[in-house]
Amino acid sequence: MMLMKRLALILGWLTVSVVGQCSGEEPLRLRVLSYNIHHGEGVDGKLDLARIAKVIRSVQPDIVALQEVDVNVSRSATVDQAAELGKLTEMKSVFGGNIDLQGGRYGNALLTRFEIVNQQNEALPNVANGEQRGVLKVVLQLSNRSQHLTVYATHLDHRRDERERVLSAERINGLVEEAALGLLLGDLNDVAGSKTLDILDEKWTRTNSEILATIPVEQPKRQIDFIAVRPGGYWRILETKVLDEAVASDHRPIMAVVELK
Repeated sequence: MMLMKRLALILGWLTVSVVGQCSGEEPLRLRVLSYNIHHGEGVDGKLDLARIAKVIRSVQPDIVALQEVDVNVSRSATVDQAAELGKLTEMKSVFGGNIDLQGGRYGNALLTRFEIVNQQNEALPNVANGEQRGVLKVVLQLSNRSQHLTVYATHLDHRRDERERVLSAERINGLVEEAALGLLLGDLNDVAGSKTLDILDEKWTRTNSEILATIPVEQPKRQIDFIAVRPGGYWRILETKVLDEAVASDHRPIMAVVELK
């Protein structure tokens, strides 16, 4: 009887193993980074995209959301910063311009090692003639998987009045396709416990529950840069940390390692 039970256990294990191998849907681990690069200008006043690229490469990310990116703007030597950072990091780049500035455009960018299926830049609500903000929505084909991943890269209003951020959070939630896998990355210019974050929490799961301060860059005290996933039950959050970089920009970058179950 004991021998029969052991044989049954072995056969059961073999069946699970074969089914798992045939499905081809093994857990996929992703390294994701969000970084407000201050158009490549560090706190030392130097404009240095190679330094920004070095920070990015140091953590070998799969997906990077960048805020405060210049494309053909005179203050940053009319360089297409999104394309240049793509070259320097050997990743594909997408840019979403929200503001006309000094002969060029200013906005958000995404870098990725995955194939880009679709991209769209959505204007966010504008209150009291503030800076126009946007969310860059990029659909990626994940390696060796049947699913697509939709990444939302954004940078919300910085003013004390929260009305525009609240409307923007509602707009971002409204763009979400309920069944789709999603990542939200960006400078939200608000903190945990704010109405902005509470609204986003209705649709998104932040990768850190404890505060990981990202500003001010010299001695960070507040977290306004975040990474979040959805649907929460599809992801395992393995690590979230703020990088120890206090010169290249006026924000510290935040990185998460997540696993798609």
